Amino acid sequence: MSFWTLKQTAAHLGRGAARRKGLPCLLFFTDPVRTPDAEAIAAGLPRGAAIVFRAFGAADAEAQGRRLRAIARARGLKLLVGADADLARRLGADGVHLPERLAATARRLRRRGWIVTCAAHSLAAARRAKAAGADAVVVSAIFASDSPSAGAPIGPVRLALLVRQAGLPVYGLGGINNKTARRLKDAGLVGLAGIDGFRT
Repeated sequence: MSFWTLKQTAAHLGRGAARRKGLPCLLFFTDPVRTPDAEAIAAGLPRGAAIVFRAFGAADAEAQGRRLRAIARARGLKLLVGADADLARRLGADGVHLPERLAATARRLRRRGWIVTCAAHSLAAARRAKAAGADAVVVSAIFASDSPSAGAPIGPVRLALLVRQAGLPVYGLGGINNKTARRLKDAGLVGLAGIDGFRT
């Protein structure tokens, strides 16, 4: 398993704003169905990347999260928790990732040192996340994706326009893998995000 192209592209993207804000340049989103062995993937991530742990109500969410937290500490990764600030606090996570519907809560969830990212499926959603105090948004879908919730892909050109207008750091998500990542190196992104792309 090699993330070399993803890693190179993400590192190229994250040289500016990502470093100034302490943002990771690569986000791995866990998914109980699409990435059932999330710990193995996390153990192969490059230093400076982040795990976005999405428990989706799993009964053993805290145990899973603690195992991922241990991997993150050992490998120099950050850990964000999806849509569950209480779980993030219990795990000693580095922040939270919010779905678009919860973006308005970003500011009140802030803690010292936390990173707060929000999903955004449009320029309007990205601007709402900025107004709510988010550090960055994760825009999707960039390319065709296997995600059941993915909309029509916006492609690199429309993505670059959104990045210029959003007013805060933007990650790209959706269909990003070792083949497609390089097409985004000039889009102005702060970094890349993926689910299935980390299995290739």
